[in-house]
Order: sequence, then structure tokens, then C-alpha cells
Amino acid sequence: MAANAPRVPRSRGLSDRRAEMLAGLALIAIPMFFFLTLRIGAIGYAGFISLWDWGLRGAKEFEGTRNFERILTDPVFHKAVLNTVYYAIVWVPLTIALGLFLAVIINMKIRGQKFFRAAFYFPAIASSAAITVLWIFLFQPDGLFNDVRGFLGLNPIFQFFGIGPNQAWISTSNTALNTVIALNVWTTSGTFMLFYLAYLQTISNDLYEAAAIDGANAWNAFWKITFPLLRPGHFFVLTVAIIGAFQMFDQAYIGGGVDGSPNNSLTTIVLYLYRKAIADFDFGYAAAVGVVLFVLIMSITLIQRRFFGQTPSWT
Repeated sequence: MAANAPRVPRSRGLSDRRAEMLAGLALIAIPMFFFLTLRIGAIGYAGFISLWDWGLRGAKEFEGTRNFERILTDPVFHKAVLNTVYYAIVWVPLTIALGLFLAVIINMKIRGQKFFRAAFYFPAIASSAAITVLWIFLFQPDGLFNDVRGFLGLNPIFQFFGIGPNQAWISTSNTALNTVIALNVWTTSGTFMLFYLAYLQTISNDLYEAAAIDGANAWNAFWKITFPLLRPGHFFVLTVAIIGAFQMFDQAYIGGGVDGSPNNSLTTIVLYLYRKAIADFDFGYAAAVGVVLFVLIMSITLIQRRFFGQTPSWT
């Protein structure tokens, strides 16, 4: 019967494939339009504005590259870059390490696995503004954190580092940024935990069983099997983390205001961009800062892809 079945004309098959392709293009046309307009178009428009002295009523005077020349000699922008880089250098490895640790623990067959997974992830879905306000309240001079470390007898250790018993953690320049880092390590590690957990569940248990037969302990299995096979996960998590670090804004704004107080210790690149655009109405210069930030993030992402993007053949 199969031999006697009517054959579909070749032209009809091509027509069906063409119709299917057009239907697929129609489905993605609107999302692609908004992506090109709001993402790519916004980047191009920011680049255009950065070449002008741009105010509330639009272009005033063509500046050329003078906005970028101002960036090179702007001490506040340099401070913002240093704060952002320091934040990334400290926050990214701490958060990734904690997220990976939590993912490995949660991936084990332990009692209450679902509860711990939800508990670790909860700070990531809570309101960032609410958590930051609560954190500031806890780290006030008469806040809970100072009371607890005094009760535990830890004040001599803190005094060794020049921190008094009634330290104002957020409003003191030498501790403000580190306090925000501690906050974001806690709130963001749950998200990275879920990312790593998804990659961990793709690793076959046969590898661990074979390693156990060869006498490998849990530590050796982690460094010889788990960590190398998570290389695609490392690339993804590291990329997301660094982009997030360079875009840090809300905690700095809530903790230090638009000025990044005290003494610009909480001024990040994005907060400085916001300050120039919203507080000073210097949109051309703010756009130049945004272009520099885009170039920084793109460059770092390409460097990461060079080292982590290619999955090794043995995986």
C-alpha cells in the first residue's frame, strides 16, 4: 500500500516549507522590532547624543569628542570606575563561590531539599529596595549588627582594623561599599545557585560512581569532575555577574543618595550616569558615560568568551 500512495509534488513541499518559514518570521517580527528599536537603536541614539551638548530641549551645540575628553579628566568619574571595579573584583568571586557551594549542597539528596532551595533563593526575589533599607537599619551605629558583635565579644577584632563598637557602616566612607557588597553577596547568591544547579543536573552520576570505585573522595570528585564539567556554567554565571556588577545602581542610590555619599564612596558608573542625566540635565555627557560603560562591558564579555566560551572536547 505504501508503494501505491500518491507522491506529494515537489513544488507543494517547497510551498509548505516557505509558508512555515514565513509564519515563523511573523511570530518573531514584533519581538525583533522592539529589540532592535529599544536595544540596538537606543545604543545608537546614545552614541549620537554623546556628540552634542544636549539639554531638556534637545541639542544645543555640537561637541564632537569633547564629552569623552571630559571623561578622561573627570575625577568623579574615575572614582566611580574605581568603585565599580573594586565592587566587581570583590563581589563577583564571593557570590559565585557561595552560589556554587549552595548548588552543590542542594544537588545532594538531603532531607528538606526543596525547602532549602526556596530559602536560599528567597532574597533574590524579594524587593531590592526593601532589603537595602532593612540592611541599612541593621548596620546603623545602634543597629543589631553592632549589638551582636559586641555581645559575642568580637569588638577587639574589629578594633584591630580600626572599626569602633558603634560603627556607622553605610555612612562611613571606608566601610560603605563593603557593606553593600556583603548585602549583594547574600541577595544574589541564590540566583547563581539556581544557574549552577541547572548545570549540575546535566552531569551523569556514572562519572561519580566510577570515581568512587577508583577511590576518589568527595573533594577529589568535585575538583576532577564537577568543577571542570561546569565550564559552560562558569562562563554564563561569570558573564551575568560581571554585567550585573558594572550595572550596580539601586543599593548605591538608596544607601548614598544621588551623590553616592559619603565622599563618593558609593558612586558607581551607573549612579554617576544617573546623576549627570537626572540631577544635572547634562544628557550629552551622561550619554558619553553610557557609551564608555557599554564598551567596557562588551570588552570584558568578549575576553571572557575567549577564555571560557569554548567548551573543551573532553566535556
